[in-house]
Amino acid sequence: MLEAQLYTAAAKKKGTYALPREFDGTVNQAVLYDAVRAFRGNQRRGTHSTKTRSEVSGGGRKPWRQKGTGRARQGTIRAPHWSGGGVAFGPKPRSYRTDLPRKVKRQARQAALNARASEGSLFVIEALEFDGPKTRQMAELVDKLGLTDRKVLVLTAETRSEVYLSGRNLPEVRVMRYADAAAYDVLWSDALVVEQAAIGGHAIKGTGRKASAGREVRAKKASGAATRKKAAGRAMAKKRAGKKTTSSRATKQAAKKQSKKGRSEGRGHA
Repeated sequence: MLEAQLYTAAAKKKGTYALPREFDGTVNQAVLYDAVRAFRGNQRRGTHSTKTRSEVSGGGRKPWRQKGTGRARQGTIRAPHWSGGGVAFGPKPRSYRTDLPRKVKRQARQAALNARASEGSLFVIEALEFDGPKTRQMAELVDKLGLTDRKVLVLTAETRSEVYLSGRNLPEVRVMRYADAAAYDVLWSDALVVEQAAIGGHAIKGTGRKASAGREVRAKKASGAATRKKAAGRAMAKKRAGKKTTSSRATKQAAKKQSKKGRSEGRGHA
């Protein structure tokens, strides 16, 4: 589980913040590549176009006769190797859209968040208090956090028009909802500023020895629970194996009795 710096609404450092369980530090590079490639391809309009030899005007007759001139034979002045002729294999309007499965998008987004959190570039703020659209207030907040020369992505818990309008005029600041941020938006930024209500998790009260002791106790509890679970599984397996052996013995005994009975009946008839 990763941790981040926790700040108050006035951008004063308050302590550390334990991020939710999904922040496990896993960064899937392949999924990130697919997500960024699909995102950038979906932004393309695909309106590029060139004319082929059939679309270029002119060239209705042969430039010269087929034989007798000493030059190479030519059929039209609009062939691709002529100046002003058509373009061979040129670009035509097409769609660059790529649709990714929802699970892949989710994995890529989480991988991007993990990448920023593991770098120490994720900052949790208790709340963004903006009475109205104030660009100066947003600039002061970014300056107090020490992110003046970096690209900052501010993620809010809900749609906050006053926060969005406050950061709209700052070229290196983007504001959007935490749920709407895609993997490309997270990777575009150098630092993330996330509202506490949006990201979840919990603040860490103690730091240093107490916090480390608490982590050790939790780890011991988890390992003990896993050991107990394994022991219970082994006991259940033994119980099932015992039931199978007893049932197989009973079946064998019944078969022996039946065979003895058959033999005795055969002797009586004889």
